Parts: sequence; structure tokens; C-alpha cells
Amino acid sequence: MRIIRRRGWEIPDGQATPEHLVLNRRALMAAAGAGAMLSTEAQAQWLFGGSRGGGATDPWARNPADLADLPQAMRNPRYQPGRALSPERDAVTYNNFYEFGSDKGIWNQAIRMPTRPWTIKVEGMVEQPGEFGVDDLIRRFGLEERVYRLRCVEAWSMTVPWTGFQLSKLLDVVRPQGSARFVRFETAQRPDAMVGLRQSWYPWPHVEGCTIEEAANELAFMPVGLFGKPLPPQNGGPFRVVFPWKYGFKSGKSVARIVVTDQRPKSFWETLQGNEYGFWANVNPEVAHPRWSQATERLIGSGERVPTRLFNGYGDFVANLYAGMNLSQRDLWM
Repeated sequence: MRIIRRRGWEIPDGQATPEHLVLNRRALMAAAGAGAMLSTEAQAQWLFGGSRGGGATDPWARNPADLADLPQAMRNPRYQPGRALSPERDAVTYNNFYEFGSDKGIWNQAIRMPTRPWTIKVEGMVEQPGEFGVDDLIRRFGLEERVYRLRCVEAWSMTVPWTGFQLSKLLDVVRPQGSARFVRFETAQRPDAMVGLRQSWYPWPHVEGCTIEEAANELAFMPVGLFGKPLPPQNGGPFRVVFPWKYGFKSGKSVARIVVTDQRPKSFWETLQGNEYGFWANVNPEVAHPRWSQATERLIGSGERVPTRLFNGYGDFVANLYAGMNLSQRDLWM
């Protein structure tokens, strides 16, 4: 007899938005191929059915040198989101990235940042430190697509298809030493494009971190693409990390340096406001932010409010990481 274990976040297939309505890859590829013949405004209207006023009109439009095609990536069915995809336009124009500014519309500025060439340095307590080009890593590891839910600490959420590879593959190459306990992620500093770096009161560079066990978990993912296209700068392109069971601020963007260490990193937001943004930041609807509830979240695109789930619904994959820890203590969640 086949036993089906429900994870607590599934919805009936009949309630999911059909994939062909959400992500028409052939139309998108055709539009991208026509880019040389279409104006930026025309591309925006072709891809998104219109544009927003002011500045750039197409949140995907970049220097052609930054837009090398991604290899074909098959969707991994192991990671079912239980929700329809968020609208692509919203996902690439509603962003937090303080290096470019403190409002949600930073894509107009961010899209100007060159993303090639781009290297990432991995060092610290590893047997084989190195500096790797993002395209070299793509060729080395290959790519898969995973649809993850992204839960922001601000109580909004998205569901998007990332293209990338499992973080553990990179760790296997550099071989962390046995005494290593943490992984530190450092965002690039590109002052020519990142105008937010002029705000000197922030503790630049932007740093995030996790335990070595969290980094090795199968859910920890390094995207280089979004909606089948190269990851745009406003979403952390060309290379970022995603921990879908944690609040979104823990997933470092535009990563340029990774350090494996035995010292717990103190993150950017923990440095700024440690009583609100802690090291662990695992999603828990029962633990409120000091200034708002985390019991529900607003779905970007529809505006619908839905219940938040423990570990953002990924408990079957990650709860074992915290076995023996006091799950009631607030620090584990915020």
C-alpha cells in the first residue's frame, strides 16, 4: 500500500495556476531574440504588456554582454511550492537591495550594473580556496530550476522559479575543514552602480551568514537565473544565495566573496538592529517581529493575505538542523 505523507502546504492540482499561463518560455525567448530589432520600450510591452513611468522601462534590459543564454535547466519536481508563481513583472520590480537604494523600485538603478565579468572568491577554512567565474561554475555544475517560496521579514512573499545549483556543490569543491562552523557571504561593492553605498552610516559591505550545516542542506541554493533568464541585478544577479526556510534578508545578493570560518558572522541587519534581525531568522508565524505580526503574509501580485507556515513550509527538509535546540527561544526565529 502506498502511503502519502502530506507536508502541510500542498494544494489540489486543480487550484494551481496552469504553467503555460504563468510562464510561456517560448514567447519570452522569442521576445529576447527580437531584442536587436525592438526598442527597450517595445521589449517591455512585448514581455510585460506595458511599462512603468520614469527611467528604464524594461527590468530585464541590460548590456548584451551581460545576457549570455542560460543552459537548458529542468525543473526539479522535489520542491513543490504549493502556490502559483508570482507575476514575473512584480518579481523583478519589487525588490529590497539597499546598495541601490532604500525603496522597492530600485530596479531602475540596479539594472545598469554590469554583471559580466563576475567572479566569486571562496576562502577561509577550506582545503582548496579559489576564485571562480560565474559562467565557469555554470558549466562545471550544470543548472536546475527550483520553484521556492520567498518570505520577507516585512510580511510579504513571492513564489518564483530560480535557476541555479545547490550550494553544497561549491562546498564540495573547496572542501571545508573539519573545524569550520560557519559560512559568511559578502555582497559586492560596485560604487559606480551601487549609489546606496554613499550612505556611509550603513555597515558596508553587506554580510550574511549561516552555519556550515545550513549551507550543506539540500535546500540551500545559488541562483544565477530567474524565470528562465539570467538573474537581474535587482534580484541579486548575477549570483546569489537563497535559504527558503529563512526570512529573505538572510539570502545574500550579488555575492562576491564567501568565507568559511569558525567564527559566527555578524550580519548587516544584525549589526544595525540586532533586537529585530537576528542571526537565525527562521520563519515562524508564532514569533512576531517587534513591530508587526508574522502570523500572515501578503502575496505579491494578488495582494491576498495567507497564513505563514513554520520554516516557511519547509520543515520536513530543515527541522532536523535545529534538533535539541530550544525552538521556543525567540533568537532562533528573529
